[in-house]
Amino acid sequence: MATERPNVLFILTDDQGVWAAGCYGNPEIRTPNLDRLAAAGTRFERFFVATPVCSPSRATLLTGRIPSQHGVHDWIRAGNVGPDAARYLEGEVCYTDVMAAHGYTCALSGKWHLGASQLPQHGFSHWYVHQSGGGRYNDAPMIRDGVLIDQPGYVTDAITDDALAMMDAYARSNQPFYLSVHYTAPHSPWTGHPQHIVDSYDDTPFTSCPQEPRHPWAVSLTDQCLGNREMLKGYFAAVTAMDANVGRLLDRLQELGLRENTLVIFVSDNGFSCGHHGFWGKGNGTEPRNMYENSIRVPFIASHPGRIPEGAVQSAMVSAYDVMPTLLDYLDLPLPQGRDLVGQSFAPLLCGEAAAGRDSVVIYDEYGNTRMVRTEEWKYVQRYPDGPDELWDLVNDPDERHDLIDDAGQAGRVREMRALLEAWFRRYARPEIDGRAQAVNGLGQLRRVGPAHDDGSPAYYYGNDE
Repeated sequence: MATERPNVLFILTDDQGVWAAGCYGNPEIRTPNLDRLAAAGTRFERFFVATPVCSPSRATLLTGRIPSQHGVHDWIRAGNVGPDAARYLEGEVCYTDVMAAHGYTCALSGKWHLGASQLPQHGFSHWYVHQSGGGRYNDAPMIRDGVLIDQPGYVTDAITDDALAMMDAYARSNQPFYLSVHYTAPHSPWTGHPQHIVDSYDDTPFTSCPQEPRHPWAVSLTDQCLGNREMLKGYFAAVTAMDANVGRLLDRLQELGLRENTLVIFVSDNGFSCGHHGFWGKGNGTEPRNMYENSIRVPFIASHPGRIPEGAVQSAMVSAYDVMPTLLDYLDLPLPQGRDLVGQSFAPLLCGEAAAGRDSVVIYDEYGNTRMVRTEEWKYVQRYPDGPDELWDLVNDPDERHDLIDDAGQAGRVREMRALLEAWFRRYARPEIDGRAQAVNGLGQLRRVGPAHDDGSPAYYYGNDE
């Protein structure tokens, strides 16, 4: 089948650190299909999320806007289903809205986790989604045709089965398709995965996941998992089982004659630490919330035969807020007007071309009152209003072991980095939903924020569980 514009297969995983793939240099974890996708395309070494937690990161991928613009600041705890379901992206324009308006058929199989899961949103005509955002891997609560069901079997396989059925249907159409396949893997729990895959990691030394002394800011998940080989085996098994399903997707594209005309993108919503720095988790794996590289840097692979260079490695810094302008640019579709997008297209980098100005890219990140600015050489983390702040020399200390925030010799650099950070957020953040003024605590968001939605109830969860 030939179409004027390419199809898009967008694969999104959940809590996969950049270290958790063979093609990113980990010899212990088995990801043969991600490795072959990287061999057939371009792998980005420095792709950063906009926030190190799932729901706001996904919102940024879809909208090209930061949490302090779209108002999703934490993972969505309430409003996913039921009479109180809330559309957290209501009023936003997603790239899928643009694609649907220009002839694409858009389908979602897997995790949504942006509220009101019962019904399709933002240009999607096919909608098979998880009830919330995660949970058990067997007999998982999924929504199909607006009906909540306990999906028999292993949910990673079920998500793929649905995506394959849509591929089969779209292969018979003359319309280009956009297919989002959003796995819950390798998010917790790290139990319930195919036993033969779990057992295959019995003798793995896990040197890629050093179980370091407990971080002083670590939360209770660390106490359950640090030094626990069964949890490590479960995480690795979740990745390998997901990878096998990526292989099924790639194989079906080839079988249907769609591979040559399909852009395949693989990315994760946020990073993860499995004992690195002495904690288990992502941005909310510590309190205060962290901005370690393991939390904010994730795999990003793109492949399109004949257009994206094969076996290439791209070292330029790019961010999740660049994805919307990049994808629309690549597809020759217009950007939505009046959205005050913060990113820029890196489509030329995808195609192996030089991109003017990309050498001066600065990466910004946020999680509530925790904000980060990262240059090629330095990272500054600000926790408003009382700290503690951090300063990391990423050239001489890439593993972030020696915080220089109290080094008197770096006072000028701290002022410079702080000025960059504050100017950027002053330019883009909407004051009424600015994350710095929100009570984000890492335990989940309960409702939309902003004056129009302030009913006096708390916007964030304050319970004792995590």
